[in-house]
Amino acid sequence: MQYTQQPLLFIFLLILGATSFMAMDFTFFFFFFILTLLLWEVAVADNVSFDFPSFTLNNITLLGDSSLRNNGVVRLTNAAPTSSTGAVVYSQPVSLFHASFSTTFSFSIHNLNPTSSGDGLAFFLSPNTTLSLSEPLGLPTATGFVAIEFDTRSDDPNENHVGFDVDSMKSLVTGDPILHGIDLKSGNTIAALIDYNTQYTLLNVFLSYSRFSKPLLPLLSVKFDLSHHLRDPVYVGFSASTQGSIELHHIKNWTFHAKTMTTTLHHPHNVSVVEISRSGATKKRDKRVVGIVVDSVSFFVAFTIFLGYVFVRRWKIGGRKEREKDKFQKSGFVAYPREFHYKELKSATREFHPIRIVGHGSFGAVYKAFFISSGTIAAVKRSRHSHEGKTEFLDELNTIAGLRHKNLVQLQGWCVEKGELLLVYDFMPNGSLDKMLYKEPERGKLLSWSHRQNIALGLASVLVYLHQECEQRVIHRDIKAGNILLDGNFNPRLGDFGLAKLMDHDKGPVSTLTAGTMGYLAPEYLQYGKATDKTDVFSYGVVVLGVACGRRPIEREGSKMLNLIDWVWRLHSEGKVIKAADKRLNGEFEEEEMRKLLILGLSCANPDSAERPSMRRVLQILNNEAAPLAVPKVKPTLTFSSDLPLPLTIEDIVSEADQESMCEIKID
Repeated sequence: MQYTQQPLLFIFLLILGATSFMAMDFTFFFFFFILTLLLWEVAVADNVSFDFPSFTLNNITLLGDSSLRNNGVVRLTNAAPTSSTGAVVYSQPVSLFHASFSTTFSFSIHNLNPTSSGDGLAFFLSPNTTLSLSEPLGLPTATGFVAIEFDTRSDDPNENHVGFDVDSMKSLVTGDPILHGIDLKSGNTIAALIDYNTQYTLLNVFLSYSRFSKPLLPLLSVKFDLSHHLRDPVYVGFSASTQGSIELHHIKNWTFHAKTMTTTLHHPHNVSVVEISRSGATKKRDKRVVGIVVDSVSFFVAFTIFLGYVFVRRWKIGGRKEREKDKFQKSGFVAYPREFHYKELKSATREFHPIRIVGHGSFGAVYKAFFISSGTIAAVKRSRHSHEGKTEFLDELNTIAGLRHKNLVQLQGWCVEKGELLLVYDFMPNGSLDKMLYKEPERGKLLSWSHRQNIALGLASVLVYLHQECEQRVIHRDIKAGNILLDGNFNPRLGDFGLAKLMDHDKGPVSTLTAGTMGYLAPEYLQYGKATDKTDVFSYGVVVLGVACGRRPIEREGSKMLNLIDWVWRLHSEGKVIKAADKRLNGEFEEEEMRKLLILGLSCANPDSAERPSMRRVLQILNNEAAPLAVPKVKPTLTFSSDLPLPLTIEDIVSEADQESMCEIKID
């Protein structure tokens, strides 16, 4: 169907639709609307597809060192111990302007030299087929490209990752195949599926060892508009390079399907290499744009008529029904970001499968949730099935629902169905601070000094907000490295308000059962169970010392247990506090700034609560708006007036801290 015919067709349909709308003939109107949708699809859809169960030299172009093997497999690089670069592309350029596409292929990467690795391979889209022999993967950086890389070189971030690249080898987004049980360099055949939805500008990448089983969740999901970054038409294909290693890259089969906005059907087996000038492509694009705009307006008007009919009909039979539920009104709640349905959260977490657990909050497990319809990721906290779990759920919801700060984990919504209590938060891709400080360095990931400074500053900023800028003061009571999450740029986000308490600014300390995590609890809080803003300041000081030193609050060193505060204070008394700096940084920090952070941590972790600074003062010190506080050379000792014993002895604390799985302790 040509675009010049479509306006007349849609005008005719609109007249029919308007007539049925005036007559309020629902049956006829519904038929009209469905017919419009079907004709819309017929008018604009055009399938461009090809399928290579195995390869021949028909309809593909081999570039660089690539070759076709006798078994119908394309090898992109050779086996010589020198740098090798190769590519294979579909011979016909493909128009992807305002198009969705899906491509599947099977590949393998076999590393013949375990002591070094090549670059891996990439699926790419580019206006031309000129390889960049000096660039990793051989991608055409001079003319622009969009690529999905299957990277085996140890950079951005490791030697086994999938990345999304645009005009550069620096991946904008990466995913870890190991989380899906896939090793790119294993030599095994790996099946890949790449889907791009032009309506939602969403690109999903799936990986599996089985060609016939699509994974439930994508390894990579990216919001990206191809039409803004690629000159139409484009070549599609694969490239790979070795950079001096011996790594073999094979493409074993390939299918590609695109649903475009053109009307010319490209037959997959009657093609040749075609060079299209930029001016010619622009003229064709302009014609398509005119047709698309006309069709879009027509469809929009038709759809508006349908919506108008629905709303008028509803008004006639009594108006729209109230959809908001009134659960928890007796608890005093007013408004929430959004109420989720249990069904969608169950689906997004794969029925709360244990493999999706990414952590534990104060009232239950935290799951990674992927919402397929929107392509978004969130964190879902699921309450324990207990009275305490429900109480902490309500406490957290009541506390955080009205809080807004850039360094808080943002609440997306909640769900109360089927006896389940769930909170939905923004997902933080870099996980928790304790993971980055204590676990990721073992995998070669180390927080830089600039990131550590930013974490101390961001956490101070949000505590000023909670303590002084909210309508009611918020005492968090469980500030620790595990409750500080890091977003994609390593900005800190404070989370887990299950133990938080609200208090008026002019009121005294809150007396409660002592709760929190050992090593982060202030001495007076352990003794009396009275939470104040100064108990949060103490916990902040412990976190800051951990950030600067790279150590846990209490950890084993040889046959002894090391208390972080005591250790840093001892170095301070000897005039050697700078020796407490994380040795893994290799001195890559500003010494005076490190010294300032260590002294600030000690001043906040002072056993005497009266000597601790307010978080406002801490923020001023970090911003160089106030002088650092003087810290005594000898750590102060406390004498409690109460005869009540401490809830736990130091031996209890040490024995628990020696077991990572038991280091989070609630004291009742």
